[in-house]
Amino acid sequence: MYFLVLLEQILFWGGLIVFLVSLAMYAGRTKDFKSLVMFWQPTIEFSPKEFKVNRAGMMMMIVGLVLRLAVNFIV
Repeated sequence: MYFLVLLEQILFWGGLIVFLVSLAMYAGRTKDFKSLVMFWQPTIEFSPKEFKVNRAGMMMMIVGLVLRLAVNFIV
């Protein structure tokens, strides 16, 4: 049980870091910081590599949240 709690924390925070790295990759490539601030508008056009890193980070966070829900319902 403790393993799942630790894994959930690692996945969520690791996913958040990976997600932020993808945004930093985009900002470094395009120097378009306005798109990062106005995230509710779909103006960001990721390169294929940035897109994969972005989605990997999002999936890690989602799996971490699903694990949190699963652990809370198990206990």
